[in-house]
Amino acid sequence: MPDLHLSEADVRRLLDPVQLCAALEAAFRDRYPSISLPPRTHAELAHGIFLAMSCYDRSAGTLGMKLVLVRDEDQVRDQDEVRDQDHSHAPAGPSVAPALAEGRIQATYLLLDPATARPRLTIAANYLTDLRTAATSAVATKFLARPDASTLGIFGTGRLALAHLAVLPLARNFDRVLVCGRNSSRSAEFVHKVSAQLPDLTISAADARTCAAQSHVVCTCTSNSAPLFDGRDLRPGTHLNLVGAFRPQTREVDTHTIERSRVVVDTYITAAEVGELLIPLQEGVIARDHVAADLHELISGKKQGRRSPEDITVFKSVGCALEDLVAAELLLDGIRNRRL
Repeated sequence: MPDLHLSEADVRRLLDPVQLCAALEAAFRDRYPSISLPPRTHAELAHGIFLAMSCYDRSAGTLGMKLVLVRDEDQVRDQDEVRDQDHSHAPAGPSVAPALAEGRIQATYLLLDPATARPRLTIAANYLTDLRTAATSAVATKFLARPDASTLGIFGTGRLALAHLAVLPLARNFDRVLVCGRNSSRSAEFVHKVSAQLPDLTISAADARTCAAQSHVVCTCTSNSAPLFDGRDLRPGTHLNLVGAFRPQTREVDTHTIERSRVVVDTYITAAEVGELLIPLQEGVIARDHVAADLHELISGKKQGRRSPEDITVFKSVGCALEDLVAAELLLDGIRNRRL
């Protein structure tokens, strides 16, 4: 196959959220123990951080790498707000899709020939990243949230928030969504735009305390470096997907939230990288074995996630290269099936 390139619009057309959720669940259950998954590399830049994430699956004969630039928040805050507002009308998947705009996070994926390391497929990977992140949250929600969860709370109003609003209803039958942005006007505008696209959901803006206290499933999709709410406001039985913070000094929830929660991570590498876990550990509030399971152990049934309806559960994700490889494989299949 000659070298091919997929644009953001191509990925939007080819990558189906339902297929992606099913493929990710199967991959973490069956493929994860045998893949080669090196730690991702970090390079601090003058204006942000550069990440490289690779994954090789010998049995499938697939090799890939994602290159990511995360720009500093203070350089792009105003630009991101304008871009999110301009692009949040566009539908995709079952409902609402992430914006196809430049923003704080920029990603490119390379699906490589394992024999030569030459690119078989290059992919503009902003939408891929947003969708695979939300799909992984949906898989975790399927296994961790209470079956009767009906209210979804979303912190954030950018691309990741849009992706989670689109995909999380695949995991539970939500009838209500609460949205908490960085200010009330931002939340209100987001709600106005997405409500017309999701007529079966009651979507409303909420302050942080209300969003935390009244939601059965909470998704934190922000670039905040400090906790978004007081963990004492969470009701028993809540499930949280934490996807925004990825550095040792940043976190979206406080120590109390982690202390009272059953924590599952995408990979155990996450536990050594993120402030949500490192800060409570340094404070002496939790022990090193506080993490109950990784996603493979949860899905395969090797370890238990939720133990009772009253448990608060947390899924902490920083992104795993297997997720990107699975998405790229689905895109390659789509090309082979001549859906492009």
